[in-house]
Amino acid sequence: MRDFAGTPGTLTGLALRLLQCVFAAGSIAAMTTTTRFFNFTAFCFLIASMGLQIIWSFGLTLLDAYALVRKKTLHNTVMLILFVVGDWVTAILSLAAASASAGITVLYFYDFGSCSFVRECQKYQMSVALAFFSWITITISSLIMLWLLAAVSIQKKTRRIS
Repeated sequence: MRDFAGTPGTLTGLALRLLQCVFAAGSIAAMTTTTRFFNFTAFCFLIASMGLQIIWSFGLTLLDAYALVRKKTLHNTVMLILFVVGDWVTAILSLAAASASAGITVLYFYDFGSCSFVRECQKYQMSVALAFFSWITITISSLIMLWLLAAVSIQKKTRRIS
């Protein structure tokens, strides 16, 4: 079970966490380099959500790196439950923020046609795209964690029966 792709303590798990951080940081950077992002609540929500994503993913990146260096498995049931809950919460927040920001971007800058600053509109779009990429990677991680939790739970139950 240790070689399962994306689990904590594997190279793919570390890569997923790093990608989450990079995409979330890119989203924040693209949004905050505009001059009027604070006029839209959805954009502020996106920055807050991506900030939480960076904190959560960076913490788990460090944990994955530690597990890789020490060659330890992180298949403790309590720890996996924490990973699952944290991943699902951040995934839902990231999706909500990215969707709200995408809706505002489309509404104001395409439907109303009020995008007089083309560079800013492109930065908004880039920020939303990076937020969706971050959501995709956190969703992959959350599904892997849920699957791993189920596998560990089943394995423990079969040990008790034997």
